[in-house]
Amino acid sequence: MSTGNLFADADAPVQGERFETLLTHKNLVVERILSSAATVPMEYVQAQDEWVALLQGEATVEVAGETIELRAGGYVFLPAGTPHTVRRVSQGAIWLAIHLHQAPTPSD
Repeated sequence: MSTGNLFADADAPVQGERFETLLTHKNLVVERILSSAATVPMEYVQAQDEWVALLQGEATVEVAGETIELRAGGYVFLPAGTPHTVRRVSQGAIWLAIHLHQAPTPSD
């Protein structure tokens, strides 16, 4: 059994983001992301599906060319291969990201 608190030791970095893996199990990875307002926008395109929730703060994300405003409690599902960029984020924003990797295919 593993326990913790999403808000413990949650100081944002001076610049950029800090990614912490909280759980890895089979094809699932759960991350906590701590953001600084001094984050340079970077486009991500991932091979896995991702569901991300903003637990604290505010952010503007661009998903496949569409601008989405998120506040604490907001979430978005990003299918594999979807380009997405965090355009603006408040200092100390806390995210919870759930990555769903494809399950390995059984060998014949």
